[in-house]
Amino acid sequence: QVQLAESGGGSVQPGGSLKLSCAASGAVFSIFDMGWYRQVPGKQRELVASITSERRTNYAESVNGRFTISRDNAKNTVYLQMNSLKPEDTAAYFCNARFRAVDRWGQGTQVTVSS
Repeated sequence: QVQLAESGGGSVQPGGSLKLSCAASGAVFSIFDMGWYRQVPGKQRELVASITSERRTNYAESVNGRFTISRDNAKNTVYLQMNSLKPEDTAAYFCNARFRAVDRWGQGTQVTVSS
C-alpha cells in the first residue's frame, strides 16, 4: 500500500506563496493519479488540483491560474505551488493517491492565510 506524507504547510499573508509536497512510499508512484484536496471544518473535502499518471492536470476554478500541481516520479513526490494566496484558501490540505478507484490519503497539512 502507498503511504503519503504531506509537508510545506504554514501561515502566510495574503498574496504570499507556499509550496506543498507529498512524498509517497510503499508502491510504484508513477502509476497513481495524484491529487490535492482541502477541507475546512464543517465543510466537505474539495478537490483543489489533480495530475494523472500521464501528467494531465485539472484545477478547481477557484485556484486556476494561481496554483500549479506537478509531480516528480523519480522522487516519488507530488507538489502544489500556491501563489497569490487568499484568506479563503485557508484549510487543511490533503494529498490523495488513486489507482483503480482505490483512494489513499495523507494526514494533511494546515495552510493559514491571514494578515
